[in-house]
Amino acid sequence: MRFAGQVIIVTGAAGNLGMAIAALLAREGASLALADRRGAASISDTLAITGADVSTREGAQRIASETLARFGRIDGLANTVGTFKMANVVEDADKDWRMLMELNALSALLLSQAVLPAMTRQAYGRIVHIAAGAGLKAFAGASVYSASKAALIRVTEAIAEEHKAAGVTANCIAPGTIDTPQNRAAMPNADASKWVAPADIAAVAAFLLSREAGAVTGATIPVTGRQ
Repeated sequence: MRFAGQVIIVTGAAGNLGMAIAALLAREGASLALADRRGAASISDTLAITGADVSTREGAQRIASETLARFGRIDGLANTVGTFKMANVVEDADKDWRMLMELNALSALLLSQAVLPAMTRQAYGRIVHIAAGAGLKAFAGASVYSASKAALIRVTEAIAEEHKAAGVTANCIAPGTIDTPQNRAAMPNADASKWVAPADIAAVAAFLLSREAGAVTGATIPVTGRQ
């Protein structure tokens, strides 16, 4: 199995995408630390970490510390933490700035800071953050959301450059609209058949987390289904 003997942290593990990634990694033999403020689904050989606020240094460090205490190493981070909110520029987009930047960009920075020392010591690591297509090009009503996802992409590129000599890769996935019950409820008239399934994003994440993806770093990979 691809991930036998490897320890991977999945954040946002109670969400649709986090659960899909965790389930795939578990089938491929990974030992998992599943972190989510709400609690995460139970999978065998799993460490569940609840209540950690990844928009704070303390919360991010707690996830890394508990993972190291249980497993002794960290081979990968699959970070699915994030949120979405629309607001037009001339209305109240500024009110969402701090919240979106903290959840979409700062959390990724802090989680990366928390896991990088262990990865550097073992001269191996894989970091995968979930960005968004909006981080590559904004659309109307998504100025601050797009900015926060663009910030996440730039942070990931810098991590890749700073740590490639240590055997650590860092990449982003930029999904389009994800086919989730929540999105179907919010957009009942949309053609959900064109959206991307969480399982398809999970497959790309698993590749980027694998040893086979060692030559890929600093990339932002669109995964958009038929949109």
